[in-house]
Amino acid sequence: MFAQLVLAQVRPEVCLRHLNALVSPHPYELEPITPILDFDLTKFSFVDGMDAVSTLDSRPDLMKMSPTEFEHLVRQIFEAMGVESWTTEQNYDDGVDAVVVNRSALLGRLSIVQAKRYKDAVGVSHIRELAGAIEEKKAGHGILVTTSWFTPRSWQKAREHGRIELIDGNRLTYLIKEHLGKDVLIGIKRPRTATTGPDGASSATASS
Repeated sequence: MFAQLVLAQVRPEVCLRHLNALVSPHPYELEPITPILDFDLTKFSFVDGMDAVSTLDSRPDLMKMSPTEFEHLVRQIFEAMGVESWTTEQNYDDGVDAVVVNRSALLGRLSIVQAKRYKDAVGVSHIRELAGAIEEKKAGHGILVTTSWFTPRSWQKAREHGRIELIDGNRLTYLIKEHLGKDVLIGIKRPRTATTGPDGASSATASS
């Protein structure tokens, strides 16, 4: 029976309709798929999240927080900014205190964070340490957050590296106010020295 068919006269669209088949108006058009980014998080060891923000109601001085509480506070800042964030285990962090993931298409990336509750200046050695952690963890970006301030060489080293963001005490208090709605203070004395910010401009920091 099949041999009696004249295939040259067969109209595919008529056959498909006869078979009740569904066909796209444009058969060769690709199906749109939402772009997503996936990251390998198995190289990190995470701990359960702690609500460090609630402690600021009774202790608004960041220097009265424990190092662990401060690390969780930094994580909560990033979460409030709309990205995923985790705090790492202290004994296995390899120079990483938190991991921040932005999964937005094209501009997404994995960032590693170091959180330093310091009362003295953060020197260039810490920038080198973060740069090494970025390479070891194959991260796209590094963020160093401190309660104190950075030396001019630290700002310069971060600019030269190109994938390191520095957040000093002044910027940190702003981020907490902006994203967590908390007014905090940092109870340390800062010497009157010249510091260089991310824009390369110099300014004087007075003692408090």
